This record gives sequence, structure tokens and C-alpha cells, in this order.
Amino acid sequence: MKKAVCALLCLLLVFSLLLAGCGAPLSTAPAPAEELPEEEGGEYRVTGDNLCTDFVCEDNDRVFYEIFVGSFSDSDGDGVGDLRGIINRMDYLNDGDPDSGRSLGVEGLWLTPIFKSPSYHKYDVTDYYTIDPSFGTLEDLQELAKLCEERNVKLIIDLVLNHSGSQNKWFSEFKTAHRAGNTENPYYDYYTWARQGETPGGRTFRAVDGTEDYYECNFSGDMPELNYDNPAVREEMLNVAKYWLEQGVDGFRFDAIKYVYFGDHQANADFWSWYVDELRAVKPDIYTVGECWDSDGVTDVYYGALNCFNFTVSQAEGLIAKAAGGGDVSILTNYVESYVDRIRGLRSDAAIVPFVSNHDMDRAAGFLPVTNGRAYMAANLYLLGPGSPFLYYGEELGMKGSRGSSNTDANRRLAMVWGDGDTVADPPETSYDASKQVSATAADQITDPGSLYTYYKTLIMIRHANPEIARGEYHAVKSDSKLGGFVSVWNGSAVCVLHNTTQNELSYDLSRIDGFSFDEISAVAGLNGASLEGTVLTLGPQTSAVLREG
Repeated sequence: MKKAVCALLCLLLVFSLLLAGCGAPLSTAPAPAEELPEEEGGEYRVTGDNLCTDFVCEDNDRVFYEIFVGSFSDSDGDGVGDLRGIINRMDYLNDGDPDSGRSLGVEGLWLTPIFKSPSYHKYDVTDYYTIDPSFGTLEDLQELAKLCEERNVKLIIDLVLNHSGSQNKWFSEFKTAHRAGNTENPYYDYYTWARQGETPGGRTFRAVDGTEDYYECNFSGDMPELNYDNPAVREEMLNVAKYWLEQGVDGFRFDAIKYVYFGDHQANADFWSWYVDELRAVKPDIYTVGECWDSDGVTDVYYGALNCFNFTVSQAEGLIAKAAGGGDVSILTNYVESYVDRIRGLRSDAAIVPFVSNHDMDRAAGFLPVTNGRAYMAANLYLLGPGSPFLYYGEELGMKGSRGSSNTDANRRLAMVWGDGDTVADPPETSYDASKQVSATAADQITDPGSLYTYYKTLIMIRHANPEIARGEYHAVKSDSKLGGFVSVWNGSAVCVLHNTTQNELSYDLSRIDGFSFDEISAVAGLNGASLEGTVLTLGPQTSAVLREG
């Protein structure tokens, strides 16, 4: 009982520090290692001597937060999340003071498609220049963009270029032109099409009613593929992106980048090089990231143009989940070192973009449970790491959701659990058993020093206080045990991050790291504590430490 009380007191001290902003250095005695029970996790805590810093992020190595707009926060009582709802929740996301400890502290927002569309998900765009009325107005977006700029938050929006929706006026004109055989109509070749019997194998086509022509639609008949061999299409979609940059957005998440030219990665890469270069000429610091759901060998082809999400580390079988489950951390860190070196060879400013799940995947809490500690360790592994990590809304609360037997993505996009009367509702077609959802809402967790939310926001503060973690030259450390980590050097300063994801206490002799003298524990995050005697660091089970040179 005494041990539990001591741990709780430590947590209350951490929470008091976070509420007060900057404060005196904290130290906590490491709790004895013990195996976690099946149903209830241990007392998690994060401590640090340097949570406050004058460093301001001016680059793109930021922690981003994905918002599935219709499921996030409802401002007008219609059950649908909207832009005004996001504005109302900015103090939750980032209050403008990275040292306050009163917000999650994310440095970027990714909004799933906001354009006019008949679907709840909006990936079938009807009008690329109009915000869907259910989400609000152009003025709402402009206000959100201004608020983000004031708080040093990058705002990016999802841009679906490879296909439009079938209700788009361009597609209506395309069909009209084909039915009339009017090759002079400027929309006649706006979409990829082929004659009956001439459709290429491996691709999906559907008939244009009343003709012998077929249009390409690899995702759905409601999502016809645009024809990027047509200069008019290229110019139009370039104008679309420029328009939204003029409205204040900082960049884009590009959907399905390998489908612009189906099955031709080099043609796709050439297109994206042209497209992003044109946008950089307008906005040199634009943030771009592409969805190329494939192996590293494929995403490498695209890295000369833009960063890509790293699917190798994501999902239940990804390297983050495997390491968080007690696996060998060095497998992850050696991979990251190799990956970062390779992509920087392809483009000097390239960055890794890790994540554990998104709106197309089962939620991370299903394979990284809070109760056995894996959710916390996974957060350590990718938030205390290089590049630009993305977390999915509600991940910081342990929200659940999976396709299940109903096989619907709506179950992965459930309403944010605010717990304060927000009227946002689950999207149509949802069949997820509500009794399985996390019971601790945002309202509960914000005031709980032992919550997953508090853990996430403090990790982000540690990352912010140690900018070398995200931006430095990354070197995996050599280890003979499952303990692993890396050294990162930036602007002549170095940090060492080490992780013990196992159920046993492990030690590491820091003298094995040539050229550095790490003799100060800057921060500790996890179930247990850390101690440093001479050059030997001892890490408790499921615990990470950040070290600096004194």
C-alpha cells in the first residue's frame, strides 16, 4: 500500500508542475519492478528536469494530430463535427503556450477532406473550391487558419487528387461529352477512359451509360479517376491547391499518391515532383506528406518529391507495436537509422513520418492496450523519436474502434469522447458496441495526473524541451539486450534516448557510446524509474529515459 501511495504522490507532483508551467526540477524514486496485472495497468508517470524551454518550432519536424472532421466536435447541435467545433477545441489541442502544460501541445493539425461531398467521409469531392456546408464556411476555415498561425500550429488539409466524386460537375460534363461524341468538349478527356474491350488489365472500369466507353474507377464507381495526361486537369488541380494556400492552410496530406497513374510508380513520382515543386514556388515552407500504403521500396520512389507516411512502423504488425510489446527495441532503432539515412540521401530535407494508426485502420488501443502498458511504451517509441509523428484523434485517450464483422470503416471513425456534453455523434453505418469504448472521457482525463492524456501531453513537452530528438543526426546505440535507443545530435548538442519495453529491469553502460559523456537524466517516462550510477543507467520495466551531457 505504501508503494502505491508514494507513486500517487509523485503523479500529483507532476500534475501540479504541468498546471503551473515552469517549476523546480523533479525527481522520483524508481518503483520496484513488478509484472502488470491483466486488467489494470500500473501507475504511469513522466518526470523531467527541463520541461520548459525557449525553443520554438520553426520547421516541419512537428507532432501532428489527425482530425476526422465529422467525428471530432459539433458546434451547432446537428451531431456532425465541424470547423467551428475544432476552433472551440483549440485550447485542448494547443493553447499557444508550449510551456503551460494546459493543452495537449500538438504542433500541427491534419483535417480529413472538408470539401463539398455527398458522403460522411468526403473522399468523393463534388466541388474542390467549396467547404461542405455540414462542416461550416470558408470564413470558419480562415478563422481556424489564423488561430493556428497565432499559436504556431501548422494546418494541413486532405487533398484527394487521383479521383473526384461522381457528382462533381466535371464528371457530369465528361459523361455528357461522351454521350454526344463531342471530342471538342474540354471535359471529354478530363477522366481516364477506354473503349469497350480495350480496358487495361488489373484496373477497374465502369461503363458510361449510353455509350461504349468505360471510365476508370479503382476505388469505387462513385470515384472516377482524373486524367493527368490532360494538361487542363493538371492546371486545375494545381489551382485548387494554390487556392487553399491563399486561404491560410500550410500544406496538404495527399491521398493515395500511387494511384495518379495506376501501377506506374515512376510516372507518379514524376508527377508529384512537378506538383510539389510548383507549390513550393508559392509557399517555400509548405508541409506535404503523401499516403503511399506500400513497402519502403515503393515509398522510396516518391521521397524525391515529398515525405511519405511510414507504414512499416504502423498497425498491429508494425515495428512500433512489436517493440512496445516487449520486443527488441534495437530492431526498431536500427531500422529508423537506416531509413532516415536512406531518405535523406534521396532528398536532404526528407523526414520520417511515423504513426501507429489512422482513419483507415483499427484503432491502436485494440492492439496497444492501456491496461498492459503497451499504449504508453508505443507513445514513448514514436513521440520521443525523429521526424514528424502523427497521432489519431482520441489516441491520447485510448479510444477504441475496429471494423469487426460489420467490415465498415465507420467503426474506426467514432465520435470523440469529450464527456462534457458535446453533441458530436458516430458517423452513419456505425455498428461498434458502445459498451466497449473507453470509459474515461477527455473531461475525466484532463484532470487526472495518471491518465493517458496527461502522459501524452507531457511526452510532447519533453520532446519540445529536447529539440535534438526530432531534428538531429540519428544514430542507433549498440545493445546486447532488448533495451535500445539512439543518440541524436543537432546544432552541436546531443541527447540519448533509451527504452526498456520489457517486464524486467535492465541496465546499460553509457561508456559504450563513443564520443559522448551522457551523465544527466533529463526526463523519465514510464511505469518505473531510472537511476544513473557512474556510467551505468538502470531502467525499470516499461520505462524510457532521456539523457544529456552535463
